[in-house]
Amino acid sequence: MVKMEKQRITLQVNGEVHEVYAFPNMTLLEVLREELHLTGAKESCGQGACGACTVLLDGLPVRSCLLLAREAEGRQVVTIEGLASGGKLHPIQEAFIEHHAIQCGFCAPGMILTAKALLDRTPDPTEGEIRRALAGNICRCTGYVKIVEAIKAAAAKEK
Repeated sequence: MVKMEKQRITLQVNGEVHEVYAFPNMTLLEVLREELHLTGAKESCGQGACGACTVLLDGLPVRSCLLLAREAEGRQVVTIEGLASGGKLHPIQEAFIEHHAIQCGFCAPGMILTAKALLDRTPDPTEGEIRRALAGNICRCTGYVKIVEAIKAAAAKEK
């Protein structure tokens, strides 16, 4: 039996550099939650199908439950905790609240980060583009109508 030892990993998360010790097989989700105590990304399916664990990696949405933490070294990781700035919510976060696009909140961080990535590359998306971007994010409570409305509203605010 091979005994694994923790290795030092340097991660840039939400604009801050963190040195953590993690087993080589630890996912980015595990390190974010267990080592950095950033609990916005959730584990739900553990297979990358639901989107609850979504974070931004170099500006793109990724499933942190599928990515080994060491694969994020040298790259920019943004979690839901890093989206607000100066004590003020990001416009997408505000839009989700204003449009009642959050119910239980379990999927919201992944939805919001996916929406941010979409709006960063497509500032005025169509409803179809929004729905395609959200295809990998599952909501079991609110449904998608209010989520799509919130993303449209956030896009309109940023114009």
